[in-house]
Amino acid sequence: MTRPLHTIADWRRAYDEGAEPLPLYGALLARLSAQDPAWITRASCAVIEAQLAALPPRSAALPLWGVPFAVKDNIDVAGLPTTAACPAFAHEPATSATCVQRLQQAGAVCIGKTNLDQFATGLVGTRSPYGAVPNSFDPAFVSGGSSSGSASVVARGLVPFALGTDTAGSGRVPAGFNHLVGLKPSPGRVPMAGVLPACRTLDVVSVFALTVADAAEVMAWIEGADDEPRFAWPALQPPWLGGAHPALRLGVPDRPGCDSALGWDRAFDDALARARSLGAETVPLDFGPLFEVAELLYDGPWVAERHSVVADLMARQPEALDPTVAAVIGAATRYSADDAFLGRYRLEELRARLAPLWQQVDALLVPTAPTCPTLAAVAAEPVRRNSELGRYTNFVNLLGWSALALPAVLPEEGGLPFGITLIGPGGADAALIDWGLRWEAAGPDQLGARLRAARADDRTPGRRPQAAPTLALAVVGAHLQGLPLHGQLVERGARLLARTTTAARYRLHALPGSTPPKPGLARVADGQPGHAIALEVYELPQAALGSFLALIPPPLGLGNVELADGRWVKGFICEGAALQGAPDISAFGGWRAYLARGR
Repeated sequence: MTRPLHTIADWRRAYDEGAEPLPLYGALLARLSAQDPAWITRASCAVIEAQLAALPPRSAALPLWGVPFAVKDNIDVAGLPTTAACPAFAHEPATSATCVQRLQQAGAVCIGKTNLDQFATGLVGTRSPYGAVPNSFDPAFVSGGSSSGSASVVARGLVPFALGTDTAGSGRVPAGFNHLVGLKPSPGRVPMAGVLPACRTLDVVSVFALTVADAAEVMAWIEGADDEPRFAWPALQPPWLGGAHPALRLGVPDRPGCDSALGWDRAFDDALARARSLGAETVPLDFGPLFEVAELLYDGPWVAERHSVVADLMARQPEALDPTVAAVIGAATRYSADDAFLGRYRLEELRARLAPLWQQVDALLVPTAPTCPTLAAVAAEPVRRNSELGRYTNFVNLLGWSALALPAVLPEEGGLPFGITLIGPGGADAALIDWGLRWEAAGPDQLGARLRAARADDRTPGRRPQAAPTLALAVVGAHLQGLPLHGQLVERGARLLARTTTAARYRLHALPGSTPPKPGLARVADGQPGHAIALEVYELPQAALGSFLALIPPPLGLGNVELADGRWVKGFICEGAALQGAPDISAFGGWRAYLARGR
């Protein structure tokens, strides 16, 4: 097996064709350089062989059997030290983080720990004694951080996926700078046991991958918070964005502020045009309130959470910390307990102001970062250049939202890739992935740092994250699109599945005296003449069904309706007594045609 293996599908195909793990890993390890700053610790041959030996036969069909991955070095892996990019902090954990254990139980093999901005404090990837991680497209530019090493090893095709963490954008900015997918789950969706926190109330484990499909599958294996403290409990959202709206509404910044010297102003315009070509409506928004939220992360008391992790080390051995990291975390001493509560109150005020946002739009589409600085620029102005990168990321964590960073524009020759991020409410992870798969299918098709063109099997998830359960609901009257009660479906996030008809076993009646006017649908007895009645089928979150039922007036109710293709779905039916004397309008073939009769 000589061809490079980049995605999960590549590794599965290699094993399907008869490849054995040891030769594949021998070739992989030969590619790992001791001088590569993306790694802090590379697993030894013995550690890798032990993991491979623990795998059951491939006939056990573990979904990630023999697939390599890497882990950011603030996440514990048994047998490898955890340093958080601080040698004085290094220790070897007895057990792996829950998320790592779940991947290994699915058959994946950890090959090393990756570099990061020390104690996950930074968005540049340069604040590490193990070296600055360069951009995988142009080494003069930063890789992004703090999950710099995890992004680098995926972009260069060393592993199909890697785990990072995200407190302020650390799982998204490096994805944008290296032409990757960066999945930032909703807080509370993934277990955090065994993860060294930066801000414990905000942190999530993130996923870097070359494709949305691989990121989705990895999250599906690690999700499900364990028996541990959680600071957010997001309700699962439906597995789609947009619902019953005619077009997906994407909120975009009215003043994006993208770096024209990099060509990113034009790149963002191109990304918006691509979103519109996929049927989305772009809605310009004032991001001022979101930027106010973002300022709280470093200019507010949340920095004290970082201080709580390293306070003892700073007191005993202050020289062990990177000077910029020490200055950022040291600012926590300015804040009191009063400040902590006042900061929380301010966040909740802003959250209340932003609550109507999700009635205006279905998701946000933003530049992952507005610029990408050079290593030299960061060295000259470390704090300023770092802070520029969190413009569209910091507020997501504080508000408990979900996000998916996606490759957008890849220059034909030279230049840096440009990425966008799709942002949704907490619990919308599966919906972001659904739209991300559509985005990805429209190109560009180069994976990572120009590794190869994508193939169809790269874009088919083996598994997807959980979403809210739904049911199919048929409507025949005032709830049809454009009619008076359709808004009840829109408010509940319903999604149009199909316009079709019932089986030819129904009759439709115009109910007298109903406001707004409504029809009544009734199934005829065997042997009686019936009609196929036009209807629309919607997918409705089951959690919204109760409030929907409460709005249905007699003599209508929900029952079972047979469709033209023989399927049965939930749908509107009418009490037989109410049909006595109600005009039979079945010959019109549907309520909409009946309403149009006099036009």
